[in-house]
Amino acid sequence: MRARDLGVVVGEHPTGPNNAITDVSGVRVGHTTLDQVGPPAVHTGVTVVIPHDDIWTQPIFAGAHRLNGSGEFTGLEWIRESGELTSAIALTNTHSVGVVRDELVSAQVSVRGEGLYWSLPVVGETYDGVLNDINGHHVRPEHVRSALDSARGGPVAEGNVGGGTGMICHGFKGGIGTSSRVTETTAGRYTVGVLVQANHGRRERLRVNGVPVGEMIGPDKVPLPEVSPRYEAGSGSIIVIVATDAPLLPHQCTRLAQRSALAVGRLGGSGEQYSGDLMLAFATGNRGIPPYAWDEDVATATAEIPLRMVAPQLMTRLFDLTIEATEEAIVNALTSATTMTGHRGMTAHALDHNLFRDSLTPTQQPIRRS
Repeated sequence: MRARDLGVVVGEHPTGPNNAITDVSGVRVGHTTLDQVGPPAVHTGVTVVIPHDDIWTQPIFAGAHRLNGSGEFTGLEWIRESGELTSAIALTNTHSVGVVRDELVSAQVSVRGEGLYWSLPVVGETYDGVLNDINGHHVRPEHVRSALDSARGGPVAEGNVGGGTGMICHGFKGGIGTSSRVTETTAGRYTVGVLVQANHGRRERLRVNGVPVGEMIGPDKVPLPEVSPRYEAGSGSIIVIVATDAPLLPHQCTRLAQRSALAVGRLGGSGEQYSGDLMLAFATGNRGIPPYAWDEDVATATAEIPLRMVAPQLMTRLFDLTIEATEEAIVNALTSATTMTGHRGMTAHALDHNLFRDSLTPTQQPIRRS
């Protein structure tokens, strides 16, 4: 069940055909899900976002934002420095970043072959140690390869899948969520798509369309996970991936990444002390950036690259699309997830659909823009 299956509409702009990040042409998503009762209980995996088919040899512009830095997203320093994304993006659990990163290096080498170049893959993480045997290091290279090989366009699986398998969001079972928005301009249609790995937030702060859902569906109605009192509520993290086919320059991508953080806040996330809230936005509208190679002949290398840029006066509309798509992606992660009992017998209960729908019904008046 997604939010719209329950009659819940977030925002006013129309969605793409799949209401997913894959509505941005060329973007593909793949999951590998590791889900076994155990012992040990293994509830983890890998999710990959491939921006376009030639990402290993043709960089695109990107930008990043940090709401709170208690987390890891490899490769961001080079994105901040150069404004370029040079790899597929992978999401997993906190203690599997290394193996996932190494396999992305191998994937690039398999495409480009041996040569004098380097790879700084982009891998984000959130902590699934409440439900998963995180110290067992169950994610292996073949799981990353499987996610890459299975990446497809079209509808995207959500909830307890891939890197989101063992995640908890606002005291409910969380995981992967996605959404998209489209807008018409004088230059044609632009699409913004978002994918989140949602493992953040406190129950009492959850708001949807301004309604205090977390207060209305308190622990007396849906129990909170029974974690240690020393585990600070709201710890965990969220990774937000924003994609667009609009022709943005790196600084414009950074601005979209920043606005996705506003959506996290609108739903009640506050960048808690131990929550790693990291955002990345990329744009596929400018292509033709050559790949890096130290052995390239500078004298014959391409000296100039023609680029396009969205006009500044259109950025506010793209901000709105980003915020709406991020909000709905988080809600979709909640509504798509199912109850899970994991490591040490702890249970994360899914958001009850009837209670959720009932909490919003009195105020739910969707406004649609044609």
